[in-house]
Amino acid sequence: MYPGGEAVCSGDRSRRRTCDYPGVLLLIALAIILIAVPAVTAASNVSAQPAGIAPETVLVSVYVVDFNRVDVGAGTVGVDYYLNLKSDSPVSIKDFELMNGMINSVSTIKDTPHEKEYRIVAVLTTEPDLSRYPFDRHTLPIKIEPTSHNEREMIIVTDPATSGLDPEADLPGWTLTRTGSLVTNNSYLPGEIPYSRAVFTYGVVRDTTSTILKFFLPLMLIIIVSLSSLMMRISSRLGLNASMFLAAVLIHWRIADAIPLVAYATFLDLFMILTYATLVMVLISGILILKFSESGDTARVEQINYWSMRLIPLLCIVLYSLLFVTLAF
Repeated sequence: MYPGGEAVCSGDRSRRRTCDYPGVLLLIALAIILIAVPAVTAASNVSAQPAGIAPETVLVSVYVVDFNRVDVGAGTVGVDYYLNLKSDSPVSIKDFELMNGMINSVSTIKDTPHEKEYRIVAVLTTEPDLSRYPFDRHTLPIKIEPTSHNEREMIIVTDPATSGLDPEADLPGWTLTRTGSLVTNNSYLPGEIPYSRAVFTYGVVRDTTSTILKFFLPLMLIIIVSLSSLMMRISSRLGLNASMFLAAVLIHWRIADAIPLVAYATFLDLFMILTYATLVMVLISGILILKFSESGDTARVEQINYWSMRLIPLLCIVLYSLLFVTLAF
């Protein structure tokens, strides 16, 4: 009892339970607050953009002056281009970043509150598809994305009218084919609001004439010399074919060393498999002719020589033709 003589929460059980209700309600309210606060914090982290405010629109264009230093093995290429940014709100290059490369230098050409133009020298990184190597073709992309604004805050729109490739742009050993642009978006975390991204693409194809002269002319000469030895019936053809086989291996090693190891067969790999098969067939025919010549079986020698001169060149031409047909697809 309190000094006033009045009993509080004592006596029967019904009064005790009644007096406990405010404490229970206080605990429930505290639990609701603890659950709601993280949810509100997470919601505030999704987007800081106030409701009802339209995102900022930025018109982006890229005009490439030149490409240089293509390194297929490293997957890099140098690029020199102009970047133009237009927006109703103040905008600068600090609001954007190059997503697939590293910028080496930036020069400001035009600087107004709503339009900026820059001359940029950068090194792009690509993921080359080498399945057609050395007749490979690639798409060189320039990917531009806001540094910290998601698509609820900033939207990129490409400007094809002022984007493109300079007619004097040249890439030694390659032919520049096509240009294009598109706008996509990308998220980095599950449930995150994506970021608007502009992608400017430039197609390149390895020059066919230089490819044939540098890659295939030596190999074609080896094949021709090896097939021509089928007309020889002397034992020295074995030494000739062995030399051709060794030369083909060295050329293959030298050419393949220029590209990284990949998990699939390239066109060059398939071409060399056929080349090795041709050289081995010629080599085996020479060994058989030498064997039966030493035993004096001239009939068998004539038979092997007859079928070798007809089947091996025919099989070689058919298989190589089918292989080159695959380049059309």
